[in-house]
Amino acid sequence: MTAENVRFETLAVHAAEPRPAHGRSVVFPIYQGTVYEIEPGGGVDYIRYSNTPTQNYLQEKLAALEGAEAAVATASGMAAISTALRSVLGVGDRIIVAGNIYGGTHALLNEESRRSGWGVDFVDADDPAAWAAALTPETKAVYVESITNPLIRVGDLAGLAAFAREHGLTSIIDNTFPTPMLFRPHSIGYDLVCHSATKGLNGHSDLVAGVVTGSAERIEHVRHFLMLFGGSIDPHAAFLLSRGLKTLAIRVKAQGENALALARFLEGHSAIAEVHYPGLESHPDHARALELFSGFGSMLAFRPVGGLEAAERLLKSLQIPYSAASLGGVESLVTRPAISSHVKLTAEERAAAGIADDLIRFSTGIEAAEDLIEDFGRALGE
Repeated sequence: MTAENVRFETLAVHAAEPRPAHGRSVVFPIYQGTVYEIEPGGGVDYIRYSNTPTQNYLQEKLAALEGAEAAVATASGMAAISTALRSVLGVGDRIIVAGNIYGGTHALLNEESRRSGWGVDFVDADDPAAWAAALTPETKAVYVESITNPLIRVGDLAGLAAFAREHGLTSIIDNTFPTPMLFRPHSIGYDLVCHSATKGLNGHSDLVAGVVTGSAERIEHVRHFLMLFGGSIDPHAAFLLSRGLKTLAIRVKAQGENALALARFLEGHSAIAEVHYPGLESHPDHARALELFSGFGSMLAFRPVGGLEAAERLLKSLQIPYSAASLGGVESLVTRPAISSHVKLTAEERAAAGIADDLIRFSTGIEAAEDLIEDFGRALGE
């Protein structure tokens, strides 16, 4: 079953499901074994090689959802990003990084610039002249996030992919926020797509995992580095993730509807200074998000009037969301990026990226939108 003959909602449920089903079970089983008998002339099936039955089943489903030839699942989102980067960059190579990125990825690039001599050129995701100025003979890749964390910006994604193709660079994109339900980067030319599957792909805040998708050749290269560094996914986590994927479409739809309703409420509230959500007509990237995405996602950010004191007071007053640092789950989560996702950045780096101490990031769950709005109204003093 492929995306060409069914809609995404159906694909999420049925992609990679064997027919007839294993043992007549409509749920694919967990193969917990670590090692398998070697077939004559065959290779070795082993968990660290990411080629056991439950891993293969999950990876086929992930590739189908992203519209890719192949996928490899990893033990975390950072394992996905780090092995994707290592599959492309060698000692002394350079990478162009467009826009603000997740703090963990920023820290990884800084560390590898010291240890492996990677050159990292941070550029504006909307400035093609800056991309061209950063290009050197040592440049091997470009890296961008579909929707940036935590300021919820949407860069010139199509332009970056075209720039990479023009100059023979590998294009890598983190598609965690929109998920393939809303955006499929391979369709506009990206070579490697990464996810923290811990977040929206799984959607239930009960596992840590990652994924890289791309051509069969590129994914085999990523798999090689994943095998060397030991970042393969455990079969039970693979089982949980494949189960979460089956409800991806309905979760993302409900979360997006809630996020848009909440963003509109906050934008009109006198106690809120600014709201960042691409579904709002006032958002600077609204037109681009309309063009690229089939929805606007579950993530929004905002700043209250009154600065850090007001932000901390609001976080303590909200009753429905948990104060927690992850995102994409069925429950709403709220946090300040300065002390969570971007705590590894220095104060100067956060300021340069526009991440104020009073910025609040909200991951919208599937609760009733009316209850979320009422909770915010009460916490804001209505």
